[in-house]
Amino acid sequence: MIIPEIVAPAGNFTKLKIALAYGADAIYAGVNNFSLRSRTAKEFNYETFEEAVKYTHDKDKKIYVTLNGFHLSGQVEGLKRHILKLRDMKPDAFIIASVGAMKLASELAPEIPLHISTQANVLNYLDAQVYKNMGAKRIVIARELGLKDAKILKENCDIELEAFVHGSMCFAYSGRCLISSVQSGRMSNRGSCANDCRFNYELYAKNPENNTLFRLEEDENGTHIFNSKDLNLCSYIEKIMQENCISAFKIEGRTKSEYYVALTTRTYKMAVNDVLEGKFDSNKYEKEIYTLKNRGFTDGYLVSRPLEKIDTQNHYSSIEEGTHQVHAIVEDGEHFKCKGKIVLDTPYEILTPLGEKIESCDNEIGKIYKKQDKYFIEFKKLTTKNNKELTEIHSGNENKVKMPIKISAFSFLRKEVL
Repeated sequence: MIIPEIVAPAGNFTKLKIALAYGADAIYAGVNNFSLRSRTAKEFNYETFEEAVKYTHDKDKKIYVTLNGFHLSGQVEGLKRHILKLRDMKPDAFIIASVGAMKLASELAPEIPLHISTQANVLNYLDAQVYKNMGAKRIVIARELGLKDAKILKENCDIELEAFVHGSMCFAYSGRCLISSVQSGRMSNRGSCANDCRFNYELYAKNPENNTLFRLEEDENGTHIFNSKDLNLCSYIEKIMQENCISAFKIEGRTKSEYYVALTTRTYKMAVNDVLEGKFDSNKYEKEIYTLKNRGFTDGYLVSRPLEKIDTQNHYSSIEEGTHQVHAIVEDGEHFKCKGKIVLDTPYEILTPLGEKIESCDNEIGKIYKKQDKYFIEFKKLTTKNNKELTEIHSGNENKVKMPIKISAFSFLRKEVL
């Protein structure tokens, strides 16, 4: 059985470290406007990205660089310089959508493996064979491709396949959308999508004979007619792995939070491990996924045919609250930084990377204890790193606050929303 890589997103260095801590086998990230991650890559410049590549390799993990934008002729010279700079950093692959960019990368950096982006819309083995002949090692299959067709593709073309298993979906075919360009001048296929599909719209019907205009609405606020639900395949990981054709599970992550990166990476890694150990439990993964903010969930098209789907859109809201709220992140293991609100004598659940052990304790700062297979923390004192004492702390406060004992770096303190 193929053991799929968990490929996680990293919009900045902190998220990269979190993804690796929570079980990612590989990271995908970009530097600037030559990828579709340019909006989330603002914290990566060439210097910090080189450091990120080294950090990832020191962890014995992989990092794939996004070059999957569609470039204008005036950008080609800049793209050449960009590829050469990235080549010297020795990443594990370039993710590319344009055949011209693919040819350029092959000429300038022949030693860097090539992965074909989902933006290339690969749906069949004929296209896959062409890309393989051009030097591709892996194809990120079109989101519209079903699992049966993915297996046929794999049987007819010996190439690695990567599939999205979680994250935002686009109502347009494989993300080929122009709404953002038309409405705000931000070009989605060059990395600056404004997410106009998430807005609520008012719809009108016009009679051309008398110019009468009728407003159509689903409620008084209009409708989120373009808004796709989020992809969630955590319950199908065992089924997908049994087909033995997908080499990597990819998590979408543009503009997502640190907690999202940690939670999704952890959950899908857990699901893969459980399949291998014969203890797959979809309810366990679904409970974790529903702690995230989302737009409603759909299983997309990998496990069902498009014509069978009637639940892929959420016309009522562009975002729904998850079951849990993140209140803090424990960045260095010894101190936390507030993300919500922390008050005294209140239990907060501790989420740590997989396999990390938590010690129980009870001291003057607080106590950590186990309850129903989960660990919780309650603070008796809130003391900052410079020994200032607080009665409560809110998001926006940049002070680092002491933990009762040291726990795993990048742990989160969360609380169920009642």
